[in-house]
Amino acid sequence: MTIKELEPKAIWNYFYDITQIPRPSKKEEAILRYLLDFGKKHNLDTKQDRAGNVLITKPATPGKENLPTVILQSHVDMVCEKNSDITHDFENDPIETIIDGDWVKANGTTLGADDGIGVAAQLALLASDNIAHGKIEALFTVDEETGLTGAFNLEKDFLTGNILINLDSEEEGLIYIGCAGGKNTRGYFKYKEKESPKKYFWFNLHVKGLRGGHSGSDIDKNFGNANKILARFLFSLMRKKYGMVLSEIKGGNLSNALPREAYAIVGVKEKYKEDIRVKLNTFLASVQNEYKHTETSLDIQLESAQIPSKVLNKGTTERLILALNACPHGVIGMSLDIPGLVETSNNMASVKMIDGQQIEVITSQRSSVESQREYVINMVTSVFDLAGAKVTYNEGYPGWQPNTESQILRLAEKVYKDLYNKDAEVKAIHAGLECGLFLEKYPHLDMISIGPDMTDVHSPKEKLNIPSVEKWWNFLVKILENVSPETAEKR
Repeated sequence: MTIKELEPKAIWNYFYDITQIPRPSKKEEAILRYLLDFGKKHNLDTKQDRAGNVLITKPATPGKENLPTVILQSHVDMVCEKNSDITHDFENDPIETIIDGDWVKANGTTLGADDGIGVAAQLALLASDNIAHGKIEALFTVDEETGLTGAFNLEKDFLTGNILINLDSEEEGLIYIGCAGGKNTRGYFKYKEKESPKKYFWFNLHVKGLRGGHSGSDIDKNFGNANKILARFLFSLMRKKYGMVLSEIKGGNLSNALPREAYAIVGVKEKYKEDIRVKLNTFLASVQNEYKHTETSLDIQLESAQIPSKVLNKGTTERLILALNACPHGVIGMSLDIPGLVETSNNMASVKMIDGQQIEVITSQRSSVESQREYVINMVTSVFDLAGAKVTYNEGYPGWQPNTESQILRLAEKVYKDLYNKDAEVKAIHAGLECGLFLEKYPHLDMISIGPDMTDVHSPKEKLNIPSVEKWWNFLVKILENVSPETAEKR
C-alpha cells in the first residue's frame, strides 16, 4: 500500500506529489512552480509577491458569496535532516515514504509533513467541487524554517480576508491561539592553526543515536543535545593531564532542530590512550543512565583517526570548550499563565568550522514574554563575550499573543464538539508560527492554528499519524462550511 491509497484520497494524493518535489528552505523554486501551475490548471486567480509567496484564490460556492473570506496558510519549505548512514540529496531526490501501521514516515530522512500536509490540505480544498464555503485565499509562504522570510516580507496589500487558519500545528484535537517569539544568537571563535604534536593518539569522538526533534515543541522532553554531551567529555579531557588538542569539531545543523549528532577529532599523549577509552566507557554509562527514559539509542563511539596536518591553538580550544559547557540549553522557565506551557528556552543548536578559520556556534532563544527572551539572549551573549567570541544576532520574530475572545476560535470549538462529542483543547505553543508576523501587517486578523498528529518533526524519525489526518481534514472542512457573517464580527 502506498500513501496515495490512504483516505481521504484527495489530501493524500497531493501530499504524495509534494514529497516528490525537493523543497529545502531557500530552494523552493520547484514547489512554487508546481503551485503556480496548479492555479493555472484549475482556472483560479493566482499571484506571487516579491518574496516568492504564492496566493491562490477560490471564489465562494454558489449561495455563499456573503460569507467572510477565510485565509488558509501553510509554508512550502521543509527541514532537511537525515541519518548519517543514508545517502540522500535533498535538492534533487524525492522523499521515500513508508507506511508503518497508523503512521507515515520517511526512509532515514525528515518526512516534510511539516508543513507539506498543510499544503496538501489547501490544494485539496482548492480542487474540490463538493465542499460549500465562502471565498478562500490559500497563502503559501516561503522559507519558514530558516528565516520566516516569506512572512517577514509579505506585502501589506496581498491578502483581503479577516480570518486566518494556520495549518502548521502538530496535534489533532488542539487549537492553538498563541506562540513564542524567537531569535538566534551566534558566537564566532577565530582560531590559529599549529602543527600537530608528535607521539599522540588521534581519535574521532562521535556522539550519535539521539532523537533530535523540534527545538520549540520538544525542548521540554529531556532529549539529549549532542553538542552538550560532546562538550562535557571534551571538558573532562581538557582539565586533566592528557595534553588534549582539537583538530575538528562539528555538531548539529539547524537552529530550530535539537542536535542529534556531533563529533570531534582529538589528540592526547600516546601514553594515555587506554586511559581515554576507560574514561569514555565510564562517561557513556553515566549519560546513558541520565537519558535512559528518553534516549535509548544514545552512543558515543571512539575510533582511531589519521594524524591531522593541523590543530587549533590551545587558547581557542579552551575558550570554545568552556563556552559550550557554560552555554545554557533547554527550558529556562515555564509559563505561570498557561499551565504546562514552556515560556522561555534556549537551544544550543550547532557548532561548525567555517571559512576564515572560524568556529560558528548557533543558539536559538524562544519566549512568549519579550523581556524574558531578551534576558536569555543576554545570558548567551555573556557566555560568548567572556569566551572572547564575536557575537551576532538575526532579526528575530514576534510572538503571537493569545486572543481568547476570537470568533473563529469559538466557531472551531463548537464544530469540534459537534463532530467528535468532546472538547478541543485550546493552547499556546512554544514553537514559532508565522502568525505573529502576519499580525504586524494585518492587525485585524482573527487567527487559529490546527493540524494533525506528528511526532519527532525536524528529525529523521518524523512521523505523521494517518487516522488523525482524516479527523483534522473533516474538522477543517466543517469549519469552512459553518463560517457565517457573524464569524468576522469583532467582539
